[in-house]
This record gives sequence, C-alpha cells and structure tokens, in this order.
Amino acid sequence: MPTPPDPLHAHLTRLLGARAYPKTICPSEVARALSASELQALDASEWRDVMPAIREAVWEMRDRGEVEIMQRGEVVGSEVGLEDVKGPIRVRLVRGNES
Repeated sequence: MPTPPDPLHAHLTRLLGARAYPKTICPSEVARALSASELQALDASEWRDVMPAIREAVWEMRDRGEVEIMQRGEVVGSEVGLEDVKGPIRVRLVRGNES
C-alpha cells in the first residue's frame, strides 16, 4: 500500500511555488494551512505543535539546494545548522527553482 502524501511537504511545496523569487514564506504559514484532520494525522493538537517538523523539513530542503533560509533579511549560510538558529526565519525557493 503506498504511503499517503505528507501534508507538511505538500503545503510547503504549494506555498513556496506560489511565491515568485525573491518572495518568501514564513514556516508558520505552512503550519496554519494544515486542516484539523491533517493536524490530527500528525498527532498535533494545534499548528504550533508542527513548527519543529516544518523547520526540519526546510533545513532538509536547503541541504538539497531547493530553498534558501533567511533571517533578518540575510541568507543563512550552509554551515549554519537548524540547532544554531533561534527566532523567526523566512524561506524562499532558490533562484531558478521557481515553477
């Protein structure tokens, strides 16, 4: 039986694809886009519960060269890990990856 699509990645991909470079999204936009049933499937009671998973997904996408992570208007370097960044971030597709 095929694995059902991951709603986090589905919403992340959809929201990023809707923004032309250099426009960004906030990871909380992904979390807030999840329906009640999607949150339940992710074992989350509210959107804030999925924020760590979204940030992990964004870092994985960055490591694959798909997105840039920004903080305070600057691109976070590839040497910076998820555990090194505190506070709000923004995400955008890498130039040339726009649909």
